[in-house]
Amino acid sequence: MSSTDEVQRIVHEIREMKIRGAGEIARSAVEALLITAESSKSNTPTGLIDELNAVSRLLLGTRPTAVSLPNGIRYVMRRVMADAQQGKTVEQIRATAIRTAQQFVTDSLSAIQRIGEIGAKRISNGDRVLTHCNSTAVLAILKTAWNQGKRFEVTVTETRPRFQGRITARELGSVGIPVTMILDDAVRYFLNKIDKVLVGADAVTANGALVNKIGTSLIALAAHEARARVFVAAETYKFSPETLVGELIEIEERDASEIIAPSEMTQLPHVVVRNPAFDVTPPEYIDLIITEKGIIPPQAAVLILQEQFGSLTPDELSEYHTVRISEQE
Repeated sequence: MSSTDEVQRIVHEIREMKIRGAGEIARSAVEALLITAESSKSNTPTGLIDELNAVSRLLLGTRPTAVSLPNGIRYVMRRVMADAQQGKTVEQIRATAIRTAQQFVTDSLSAIQRIGEIGAKRISNGDRVLTHCNSTAVLAILKTAWNQGKRFEVTVTETRPRFQGRITARELGSVGIPVTMILDDAVRYFLNKIDKVLVGADAVTANGALVNKIGTSLIALAAHEARARVFVAAETYKFSPETLVGELIEIEERDASEIIAPSEMTQLPHVVVRNPAFDVTPPEYIDLIITEKGIIPPQAAVLILQEQFGSLTPDELSEYHTVRISEQE
C-alpha cells in the first residue's frame, strides 16, 4: 500500500468509526502526518508544508467533535510552522514533523498509563462502578485497580447505536472483572446501587463541561439525583482551546442508518430520524476530572488550557476553529 493510500485509509477509517476513541483518533491522525512527512518528495519547505496542510484538512473534516484530533494536528503543525518561520531547510522541517509526531504518540500512550495509576486510587474494594461507551482511559483505571488487588464490579451500558459498551464489557471481563451489561435506558433503574460513575471524554471545555458519547449527560443527571459521584478520565490534549475564546464545540450528527435501516424508513413517511453522536454534561454534574497531570475539579479546566495554550492569541485560537468548520462545509 502506498503512503497516499495509507493516509486515505486512516482518513476513511476515522470518518467511518473503524478507528474510534478520542485518543486513538488523535494518534492515528498524527500518524498520517508522520507518514506524509516521511514519504514526501518535496524539496522545498513550502512544498512539504503544503502537503502536511492538505492532509491536515482531510483529517479535520472527519470527526468534528473529537477535540483530540485537531489538538494532535496542531501539536505537530505549530512546530513545523515555527521551523519554517525560522528559515530552516526542508530536511530540518521534515525531521521536526517526524520527531514531534512520534513524541505525541509516545506522550499520549504515557498519559493513559499515568491516568490509570492516578485514577486507580479512587477505586475502592467493594465499589460498584458504572461506565458508558468505550474509553481507553477508563479501562486503564479499572484494570490498574484490579491488578492492584482491589475487588469491585462494573456495570456497562451497551451504548447504542454502535454498541461500544460491548467492547468495554469484553475487555473488562477478559481480565476477570465482574461485569453486568445493561441497556442504556436502564441506567436509572440500576443507579441506586452504583457508587461511582466513571466515563471518558471526547472533549473538555474551558468551563469544565464534558462532551462525550450521547447519553452521558442523562447518566450524569441521574447520578446527581441518585447521589452517585461522577468521575471523568481525560488526557489533557482533549481539552478544547477554542472554548477559551467562547467558541462552541460542534456536536457531530451521524447518518440515521446507524439507528434504523433505510428499508424501514420507507415505512415511516414524514418521520425524521436524528442521530447526534455526543452530548454535553454541565460541570455541576461532574465531581472530578482525572488527567495525567493529576485530579482536578471541573472548574480548573481553564487552568489546564491556559497552561497549554496561553501563548496563543485569541485570533490564533479562532483561526483554528474557523479552519475546522470550513473544512466541513
